[in-house]
Amino acid sequence: MIDIGGIPNVPPAIIYIIGAALLPLLGTGKARKIYLIVLAALGLITVALIRPQTDWVFSVLPGFELTFLHADSLSLIMGYIFAIIGAAAIIYSLDIVKENGELVCGLLYLGSALGAVFAGDFFTLYIFWEIMAFSSVGLIWYSRTERATNAGMRYIIFHLLGGCALLGGILIHYMNTGSVTIGPVESGIGYFLLLTGIGVNTAFISLHSWLPDSYPKATLAGAVFMCVFTTKTGVYVLARTFPGVEAVAYMGGVMCLYGVAFALMQNDVRKLLSYHIVSQVGYMVAGIGIGTYIGINGGIAHVFNHILYKALLFMCMGAVIYSTGRHNLTELGGLAKKMPITMITCMIAAFSISGVPGFNGYVSKGMVIHAAELEGMHILVLVLLLGSVGTFLSFLKLTYFTFFKKNDEIEAKEAPLPMLIAMSAVAFLCVAIGVYPKMLYGILPYAGEALHYHAYAFGHTIGTLELLMMTAVGFLALQFVFSPHERITYDIDYLYRKAGRGFIWFCEQPLVTVANFFDKSLQKLADAIVWFSRNPTAASRILIVMVGAVVARPFNPATQYAHDLEELKQMYPGEVPRVAIGTGVLLALVLFTLYLIVYLTHGVLWV
Repeated sequence: MIDIGGIPNVPPAIIYIIGAALLPLLGTGKARKIYLIVLAALGLITVALIRPQTDWVFSVLPGFELTFLHADSLSLIMGYIFAIIGAAAIIYSLDIVKENGELVCGLLYLGSALGAVFAGDFFTLYIFWEIMAFSSVGLIWYSRTERATNAGMRYIIFHLLGGCALLGGILIHYMNTGSVTIGPVESGIGYFLLLTGIGVNTAFISLHSWLPDSYPKATLAGAVFMCVFTTKTGVYVLARTFPGVEAVAYMGGVMCLYGVAFALMQNDVRKLLSYHIVSQVGYMVAGIGIGTYIGINGGIAHVFNHILYKALLFMCMGAVIYSTGRHNLTELGGLAKKMPITMITCMIAAFSISGVPGFNGYVSKGMVIHAAELEGMHILVLVLLLGSVGTFLSFLKLTYFTFFKKNDEIEAKEAPLPMLIAMSAVAFLCVAIGVYPKMLYGILPYAGEALHYHAYAFGHTIGTLELLMMTAVGFLALQFVFSPHERITYDIDYLYRKAGRGFIWFCEQPLVTVANFFDKSLQKLADAIVWFSRNPTAASRILIVMVGAVVARPFNPATQYAHDLEELKQMYPGEVPRVAIGTGVLLALVLFTLYLIVYLTHGVLWV
């Protein structure tokens, strides 16, 4: 451990993990609230005190060390935003979480995410990666519904498969290089295993369906935690291991459009937000895949900004569900006057995610698109712009049908004070960074290059405003098209479930039938061997007569054979004839000789 100015640099994961362990001792009253506020503040202070280029190393074996704290510009910016939003999520949950177990899961999840981004080696990363998976599933299961239980099972299966792929890639990388330091990976099987493992957490298309399946079923506070850490930790590790991979950049483009398309079809407000995580993570993945200084800066800046506005959106929709008990757009409306603070903060988050100038999403989204333009990736630029249009349409739909559509029947009141405090603080940061982006530029991985980017260049700003205005006009003109409906939308997990049911059918029907056939056949063979062994001489005579009867049947009734066979069966097994020891040895030697002849003439050829 290294001290800077007498202040120890402690891995922040320790603060939250110890905090989670002690939490059940405090009950569920006022003492718990004070404890959680102190813990959130302590976590923020711990991360703020970490200085770049410091390490916290633990020796496991001679020559083998685990690095639990490696601080550089990339890990620090992730640490800052995780600690900030972790504190907001803790405050948000003060009045609405009743069970300590749920908060323990949230704190472990937060601590393990910080442990992963500050890990200096692959094995430490893997340890925290798995803690993240198992602690976060508790936030789903604490909903205590059948749908949440099933979704949690699918969630953990996905992440176990991703974790296995990640571990396999790590082991192959270690065997090839002898190094466990997190960094770019050589081509080969390990390369693809690592990319697959990271791709599960980052929600690459075809590996993403766990996200919109599980997040809408989590608890209200649990969804705020979950929308932050898993995918963004995946993006962080992607930036460490696969920067500048063109295929990754285009995967980001696919994620952007795919997520938007499915979000537009949703009625459940949290499922709509979940699909937009897939879409918005696409911008981050695209920036990392572009791999230039401005591309990586844009991707990481979008991580920072996205965590703020996406957590705020989940907070706002959680407040709506908490106050109304409704989660579908078809059931909502008329909440602007009943929940004004929730409405205002939600509008700020919606403008932020849509990239409206003056809000933080505009800054980072523009940086990623600019990076793609500089590299001549025109198709990617077009895809990201289309994603922006779809995003604005989605949030015009969300805010209008939640807050402004007429609904005189709905009853609601403003959310509890701790929820409003958390929402207001995060909304303030969304506006502050949008108005003064240099406060973000200074902590980006390539801060010097970031200061040369002008977010509010005249042409870019006017072009963005024109695109947004055209989108708004299109929404107003075609509002009936975007009206929410009760519908089932099938994602790629539909194919997985069909394939799974087909596999189970194959196991239960054809496979079991074949297994039963072999089982009965072997049982009959065993019975026949036992039957023959009771009196081989008599059994041989019976078999000879049976064969004779079968052969003679086409030519005559073979009544004599039938009569003889019946007599032999009645006599069987009878007295077993004794064979002299010498005869038995001779027979054994004959059989052994035959075996050797077969082996020498055929076995050698087979080898």
